[in-house]
Amino acid sequence: MNFIEWLRVIFLGIVEGITEWLPISSTGHLILADEFIKLNVSNDFMQMFLVVIQLGAILAVVVLYFKKLWPFCSWEGDGETLSCKDKWILWGKIVLACLPAIMISPFNDFIEEKFNNYVVVAMMLILYGILFIIIENYNKKRKPTCTSLKDMSVLTALAIGLFQVLAVVPGTSRSGSTIIGGILIGVSRTVAAEFTFFLGIPVMFGASLLKVVKFGFSFTGTEIAILLLGMAVAFVVSILAIKFLVGYIKKHDFKAFGWYRIVLGVLVLGYFIGKSYL
Repeated sequence: MNFIEWLRVIFLGIVEGITEWLPISSTGHLILADEFIKLNVSNDFMQMFLVVIQLGAILAVVVLYFKKLWPFCSWEGDGETLSCKDKWILWGKIVLACLPAIMISPFNDFIEEKFNNYVVVAMMLILYGILFIIIENYNKKRKPTCTSLKDMSVLTALAIGLFQVLAVVPGTSRSGSTIIGGILIGVSRTVAAEFTFFLGIPVMFGASLLKVVKFGFSFTGTEIAILLLGMAVAFVVSILAIKFLVGYIKKHDFKAFGWYRIVLGVLVLGYFIGKSYL
């Protein structure tokens, strides 16, 4: 691979690091980026890479929230205290919220085959952009009933897990569907965002493992280097993206992201429709 190819890997890592956490669909953006930035690799490797690169983003959550998640010591901060027992209960809620995604995982290949295209990505960008705006307007005068991780009930955690299932369709956004879903059922933005971050740890580790097993472990040296570089860049950028999002949601709603999705979806449709006629 030449220098330009490595720059392309870095760019894809940056796209993943930003879009994994902002509610604008990381998979959708990576699919679109792949349309314009083709890596000189096999199609099977590329499909695996677009999922496994998300491990770098997930590791950013582990680093940033390690003390809050490590269940063998208590944690105190941001006006909240979590004992070891609280953390074990939190992990129980995380595992419970993962069950819907695990149950639907046998259909992932079918969904990817049928819906992994620009029309679906564009339509989901537009649809969820509209929903973001509608839900935020509806939520404007409501007060959250769940304002801390300890307050979150088992049923609320399961409901957020169900919202996460919507993200199997490219262009939806896992963080967007779970955060907006959490807000809709009375969870504060901050708590919904943090729970979404935590929920991504087992989900993305599991999804990455399945992709690697399906691809096989016969990587070339170049393929290993591509994976490691992509994940490293995604990790660094994710640190910044998570800190930005946490600060942003304390003062703003998600309507700006809704408008972004709508504009991007229209541009994507226009580009590919125009391309088909040229």
